[in-house]
Amino acid sequence: MNFHREPHIFVPHVYLKVADLQRSILFYQQVIGFQILEQAGKIASLTADGKTPLLTIEQPEIFHPKQPRTTGLYHFALLLPSRSDLANVIEHFIKIGYPLQGASDHLVSEALYLADPDGNGIEIYADRPSSTWTWRNEEVVMATERLDIESILAEGDGRPWAGLPSNTVMGHIHLHVSDLNKAEEFYCKGLGFDIVTRYGGQALFISTGRYHHHIGLNTWNGVGAPAPSENSVGMKNFTLVYPNEDARKHAVASLEKIGAAVILENGHFITSDPSGNQILLSL
Repeated sequence: MNFHREPHIFVPHVYLKVADLQRSILFYQQVIGFQILEQAGKIASLTADGKTPLLTIEQPEIFHPKQPRTTGLYHFALLLPSRSDLANVIEHFIKIGYPLQGASDHLVSEALYLADPDGNGIEIYADRPSSTWTWRNEEVVMATERLDIESILAEGDGRPWAGLPSNTVMGHIHLHVSDLNKAEEFYCKGLGFDIVTRYGGQALFISTGRYHHHIGLNTWNGVGAPAPSENSVGMKNFTLVYPNEDARKHAVASLEKIGAAVILENGHFITSDPSGNQILLSL
């Protein structure tokens, strides 16, 4: 998991708004396998290793159901340490009978897709070794093919499911945006990411350090899609970690150069992309 530490820029944490905190806690514990790190009032932070928050969920005092055809979260993606860990998750889902929305072989990774009780998208995946990835004209080759469940299950270690492995990380985030060109300028010229894959004019994958993607961007909810209302169930924000203060200052200056607003609050620089997705810039 060398792509999720210095010197890379990556997403370590996602913050969601949910309709029913206790319902969501049960889901994220019993289905996904998180532990509660901290809970206060209507906010809970969730962890895989008992010390690092990967996901925070909050029940606002006033909320609206998740709004369709808006910008915001497409899915957040939990990266497992190994293929055998993915086998254990598949066996767990089979045992509890939880429905999946999809399962795909992306050549660079193997992934399961599902949603939480509020419709927030989740990917759980394992990477193939980066030495096996194919690059053509500086773009990584990816696809969406049938996942070979039987082959994965054959690598299971037989251990009973005990939740997420402690070294699970937030592997990437995938967002709905309203304008791909504006998003490209913001994330690449502003935040410092590189393009690694384009899917026609509808999706763009970006990363640092030649990862297959730290962030996915798409217009599948429609070009010009509106941002959801402030109290809508869905993503509140996500965090980007920079390797050092100089790198973060450079990103802030680059954002301001392209006209993006940046504020400093509680030690974080906070900005929003052109589609209204809020981002915390951290160290």
